[in-house]
Amino acid sequence: MEPADLAAREHEESGTNWRKFFGFSTDHKVIGIQYLVTSFFFYLIGGALASAVRTELATPDADFVSPDLYNSLFTIHATVMIFLWIVPAATGGFGNYLIPLMIGARDMAFPRLNAVAFWMIPPAGILLMSSFFVGAAGSGWTSYPPLSIINGSKAGEFIWILSVLLLGTSSILGAVNFFVTILKMRIPGMGLNQMPLFCWAMLAASALILIGTPVLAGALILLSFDLIAGTAFFNPTGGGDPVVYQHMFWFYSHPAVYIMILPVFGMISEIIPAHARKPIFGYRAIAYSSLAISFLGLIVWAHHMFTSGTPAWLRMFFMIATMIIAVPTGIKVFSWLATIWGGKLRLNSAMIFGMGFISMFVVGGLSGIMVASVPFDIHVHDTYFIVAHLHYVLFGGSVFGLYGALYHWFPKMTGRMMNETWGKVHFALTFIGFNMCFLPMHKLGLEGMPRRVAMYDPKFTALNVVCTVGSYILAVSTIPFLVNAAWSWLRGPKAPDNPWQALTLEWMTSSPPPVENFYKDPVLASGPYDYGMVNALVIRQKMMKGKEATTERKTPSGIPLNQLKASDLLGGSSSIVQSASDAEVEAQTLQDEDPMLSGGPNSVLRAKPDPEEAVNPDDRQDS
Repeated sequence: MEPADLAAREHEESGTNWRKFFGFSTDHKVIGIQYLVTSFFFYLIGGALASAVRTELATPDADFVSPDLYNSLFTIHATVMIFLWIVPAATGGFGNYLIPLMIGARDMAFPRLNAVAFWMIPPAGILLMSSFFVGAAGSGWTSYPPLSIINGSKAGEFIWILSVLLLGTSSILGAVNFFVTILKMRIPGMGLNQMPLFCWAMLAASALILIGTPVLAGALILLSFDLIAGTAFFNPTGGGDPVVYQHMFWFYSHPAVYIMILPVFGMISEIIPAHARKPIFGYRAIAYSSLAISFLGLIVWAHHMFTSGTPAWLRMFFMIATMIIAVPTGIKVFSWLATIWGGKLRLNSAMIFGMGFISMFVVGGLSGIMVASVPFDIHVHDTYFIVAHLHYVLFGGSVFGLYGALYHWFPKMTGRMMNETWGKVHFALTFIGFNMCFLPMHKLGLEGMPRRVAMYDPKFTALNVVCTVGSYILAVSTIPFLVNAAWSWLRGPKAPDNPWQALTLEWMTSSPPPVENFYKDPVLASGPYDYGMVNALVIRQKMMKGKEATTERKTPSGIPLNQLKASDLLGGSSSIVQSASDAEVEAQTLQDEDPMLSGGPNSVLRAKPDPEEAVNPDDRQDS
């Protein structure tokens, strides 16, 4: 892998042209940062709307905003957070920036399509926010008919539909690009089972986008006809069936949870082994569980409709199918914990956000199993228990993971290190504020406080005040992050190419990477998680010696790609330097002799080299 790094440094860019981030660039790295900055801007807007909602709920009466405006505030808040923050940041932002680098490609498969997909986001967001001037949609982010047809401003509701359609189209274009790029543009030697786990997660999320989003688009187009043309697809007064809309809406919107969380699962699978200094536990189990979650996510949508007259036999199917999702999700959680267990942990900002993600997501997952049960779901339906559950999954899961990923890949994106002290202050404030805000909502829901109403029974006041104070702490927690990110980007200490000593390909080029990532195609020489393993250590030692020797000879280029052989890197007779003895290397590994306990080369769950594509000749089928 190192030759790509050496080659890239020869042509390192002397400066950063900031104007490219405001133009129609086809560079996947520029587009990825455009997605991240834009979506974070909308995250701040969504957070401001949430603060207004919580301010209103600090008292039982509607004394801060009118009930109608309150409805619009929580509707637009949810829409912004889902469609303009988590989905574009997790898939468009990190997906665009990391996928080509991780698989050794120079760009995405369709660069212009990629740019078009991004540039649909800002107008959609502006359109959505402008709806406040005509009376924003106020029927919740579900926009259930007939409420959405008869409630509030038709113009605001139509703008909401148009905005979501634009965002969905952008999402589909991005998913097509990820699918083709991952399947067709990996470097030679990287089989599917040698890909970083983030690529598996993006494959699974892209499949959900491609299958689910067109169904939502169909539902919204029909809803817009009911709204402005007077048709009655979903309007019961004209013979329509509003339950059909619910089926179509949730066929996309439950998988949307996994569209948001699967890429974050992938990020956590990259962050934890790099900072635990251990091979990931159960590579194939984590990779294939992403596909299992993707499939199961498509057959559980009606658990959102247990109170919509769903037949008993159908309730039973959806209840069981929903509970089964806990199995592949649990595989991931236990694999991350097994990776952390016994590791040489670096408790930096990326790692503590990653560990915070696991703990918060587990709470959300456990309450998810509870609401999958029909009797319990009917009891807490449309109460604050649901609000608590979805925020532990989507904020505690996705947002904690996104913050961890920002701290982890910030040095690669900007070439600068972030301040660790302020990163930990950011985590502490986020963790405290989040739990103060959403943990009490479980109790409020169990006691029967309904959601989506501006006024409530005064007996709930005390817990609502705690929630509101927590929301303010959560709002304040973004300040140290914003200051840290801005200051570090402009004046932070320069980052080395690989500050975390990670093994995936994006760390084998300069920070930030050159325009086409690698001036020479990188060579895959070790697995993405071979931390502390024999091959990785030997190769790293050879590369370091080789790099020093190359520098001393002042030969500017690495080994030409057309002459490079795997045997040059893996202990052949033409080794650049003498290898460390096996005994010395063995002493540095983390392997356990018991294959059931080992996270190293003896592990029964470790991904084995693909015999058809393996780089090491010893691992090939014909050897």
